[in-house]
Amino acid sequence: MTPPKSIVTRFAPSPTGYLHLGHAYAALFATRAAGPEGKFLLRIEDIDSARARPEFEAAIFKDLAWLGLQWEQPVRRQSDHFGDYLVALEKLQVRGLIYPCFCTRKEIRAEIEKSGHAPHNTPGGPEGPLYPGTCRYLDEGERQKRMDEGRAFALRLDALAASQQAHDNIAGPLTWTDGDKGEVTADPGLLGDVVLGRKETTASYHLSVVVDDHIQGVNLVTRGEDLLPSTHVHRLLQALLGYPAPAYHHHRLITNEDGVRLAKRDESLNIRTLRDAGKTPAEVRDMTGIEEAISG
Repeated sequence: MTPPKSIVTRFAPSPTGYLHLGHAYAALFATRAAGPEGKFLLRIEDIDSARARPEFEAAIFKDLAWLGLQWEQPVRRQSDHFGDYLVALEKLQVRGLIYPCFCTRKEIRAEIEKSGHAPHNTPGGPEGPLYPGTCRYLDEGERQKRMDEGRAFALRLDALAASQQAHDNIAGPLTWTDGDKGEVTADPGLLGDVVLGRKETTASYHLSVVVDDHIQGVNLVTRGEDLLPSTHVHRLLQALLGYPAPAYHHHRLITNEDGVRLAKRDESLNIRTLRDAGKTPAEVRDMTGIEEAISG
């Protein structure tokens, strides 16, 4: 009999600010989900070099250790692994699934408005309104001309072509197992032609997180329910790159007294602020409600 695989989870913050109660909940949820026989990984998602700061990374380690968390070593930093993302990007590119997009945000907004849809009414996700596909139709000569001119560009996934290739490569619908929602059928085009990289940055969040989870052997991805739309895209990328699908659990978000999800600018609920105010690690863990979530 094949022994069951041990659970491998991860917490992957960006060092662009101080951790707050929502981060504490996410980290605690991941380590509890791994269980005593599993592995809990810490990953630093610092591909946004313009905003990432060493002091914020140091604070992440301090805050998590103060809360009583322990993680496997070494810690993976995305900025050390751009080569891994480039390999994945090239695999998609040679299959004709990536195209350069030269549109600015202003141009995209104007194109959406011209089509008769107000941007705020246009379906979208973490990256805003769906891209209308303007540059998808440029011929190769025009694309090369613009790149030779030094114009900035993003590398977008051709969602329609990618969905078709994924459909041709697997039997049945593209799905994932979610600890909260059961079996979910992916909608690969939910976020449209998402950005997977840029001229100045090898990989976006969508590509880097899929590659990282595969390389690190993460088989249970726990994260906030706000990232549920992104999982549709990530499941598509896993199928295209030949990666096994991890299980997922999209958990609730911690909100403030007004019911608004916490942000790094909510300094009063930052872990370091609470620590400086005299809260104990146990009190902060209780503030997250993690025990009720796990036992419920």
